[in-house]
Amino acid sequence: MYRRGSGPGVIVIHEVPGITPEVARFARWVADDGFTVFMPHLFGTPGKPFSTPYVLAQLARACVSREFAVLARRGSSPVTDWLRALCRHAHGVCGGPGVGALGMCITGNFALALMVDESVMAPVLSQPSLPLPVSASHRSALHLSDADLAVVKRRAQAGCGVLGLRFSHDFMCPRARFVRLREELGSGFEAIEIDSGPGNPSGIPKKAHSVLTQDLVDEAGHPTRAALERVLGMFRERLHG
Repeated sequence: MYRRGSGPGVIVIHEVPGITPEVARFARWVADDGFTVFMPHLFGTPGKPFSTPYVLAQLARACVSREFAVLARRGSSPVTDWLRALCRHAHGVCGGPGVGALGMCITGNFALALMVDESVMAPVLSQPSLPLPVSASHRSALHLSDADLAVVKRRAQAGCGVLGLRFSHDFMCPRARFVRLREELGSGFEAIEIDSGPGNPSGIPKKAHSVLTQDLVDEAGHPTRAALERVLGMFRERLHG
């Protein structure tokens, strides 16, 4: 477990392949904006740079781990039980109205499961990729049980809206998943879908996947930088307001 900063708590759940330098950079940005970041180490080697072989190796490990149910359409990964306890702990330690919860890639949907706990006030799904999109039904699924979805819908409509981020041509986080989130949550779902199609004005490659880390361009006016600012803004609104 890594911790940095002061202020209301934000749980940052890293993506595949692990806590890369880009993931750590994002966590520092959140901490420097006035929050206490809690970042559990779930897999990979902290600090190891991103590479395709590294991603494939860690994805394979997650696929066989009992803590990750990568194909579950109507159920959450078991590790989310522990993460909900972490949210309650962070709220107790840091105070404030609640905590933020942000997942990325195969942990992206976890922020939905964490919303079942009332301590979570600012859920963010960055390129949520579970269940893995192996069929049409998997592409539109939310990796959430029917009972938990009912709680998420109630909380979203009561003011705890969900923020989702994805690139428009990301195979791992298909458009159908955001369509489903809009259907289920209505105005309780705010989507940021960044154009990664051919000829897009920002020159974003079609293979772009990690909005806040590997594929973020830290330049004023770039859509990924704008997405980062919206995430930080949401944390400020919900947790400092």
